[in-house]
Amino acid sequence: MKTAPRGTAPALALLFASVLCGCLSQESRVNPFDEDLQFLRDHAGVIVLGEDPAGPRVAVVPKWQGRVVTSTTGGKDGISHGWINRELIASGEIQPHINVFGGEDRFWLGPEGGQYAIFFRQGDPFDLEHWQTPAAIDTDPYEVVSQDARSVSFRHAVRLQNYSGTWFDVGIERAIRLLDPAQAGKSLGVAAPPGVRLVAYESQNRVTNQGQEAWTRQGGLLSIWILGMFRHSDFSTVIVPFKQGTEEELGPVVNDSYFGKVPADRLAVRDGVLFFKADGRCRSKIGVSPARARDVLGSYDPSRQLLTIVRYDLPEGARDYVNSMWELQEKPYGGDAVNSYNDGPPAPDKKPLGPFYELETSSPAAVLGPGESLTHTNRTFHFRGDQQALDLIATKVLGVSLAEVGIPAPAQ
Repeated sequence: MKTAPRGTAPALALLFASVLCGCLSQESRVNPFDEDLQFLRDHAGVIVLGEDPAGPRVAVVPKWQGRVVTSTTGGKDGISHGWINRELIASGEIQPHINVFGGEDRFWLGPEGGQYAIFFRQGDPFDLEHWQTPAAIDTDPYEVVSQDARSVSFRHAVRLQNYSGTWFDVGIERAIRLLDPAQAGKSLGVAAPPGVRLVAYESQNRVTNQGQEAWTRQGGLLSIWILGMFRHSDFSTVIVPFKQGTEEELGPVVNDSYFGKVPADRLAVRDGVLFFKADGRCRSKIGVSPARARDVLGSYDPSRQLLTIVRYDLPEGARDYVNSMWELQEKPYGGDAVNSYNDGPPAPDKKPLGPFYELETSSPAAVLGPGESLTHTNRTFHFRGDQQALDLIATKVLGVSLAEVGIPAPAQ
């Protein structure tokens, strides 16, 4: 990972880096929203928020934990933003380990790995053969509690046991709300300039300790984990602002060792901003700790004139975040507040899950007595327009001009 010069042309830099990898990847197909919506109606059942076909709309599937599968800014050229695994969905089959249906805001619980993991049974090795996504965040449908033209709410209950043997009785509540432009501007601190189309929505997620015993650090804790799966392109770049300071004061800037160290042509650090390549070619992941994280991250795809921003709850002073690394951990509460994943083949002869890329946010670890709750809100904004107009938003919210977004090829 190298500190890159400012002002690097993003498209040229990413194109050059792709050539160095041997060939250009095939860009993820851009689907019209209405086409994806019909597919979901045929195979899963869907609730649509937003009644105007020319305006912003959001597609939510109760069968898949009330996840937001995709969204659109609307209109004749309204593209679908979420990645959807059409092959798996159309097959009607349930897969072992995980069912990667897709979706740009899905509810998960952490931690994934470690001595307090809920994806591994007690005593099992931390490998793919023994990794199992709990049904409550994979295949269980959630009950619809209420809905109207712009919102829908769900609930579910589950009993889970972690790697250390602790049991959790968890009540889950989840509400999805389509935001109008005024709400979106207020929550983000910037209005869409003229000529820019916007769809914005929020998921409000709550877990409640429905058991008789408190959830404690000693027995292991849970967290709310929201993951968004988006369509990649050769030119997609994730943008993660971070707090600057010394490692002695704030710790490392980025954790880039989830699946082996991220190559230098895929990750760059510049004045308070990380850039991570999201082209679906290389299975890799980064994370930023709560000491370094800001309450916002995003991505930019110049080929689709699309700026995506995610704003989430980041409680001031909270430092205990669950650690999902696949190992027995020295610091089980030294996890990340935000993550980004770029899909790709797990091995030379293996198919990728998608490909796609992800923007992920987490709540702090939930220290809850009986009947107590923790809430985590995640807001997603998609802006479509020309670069000059989108640049005003990126500069205000992410602290970086879009002219600076990109990762240069490593020096020869």
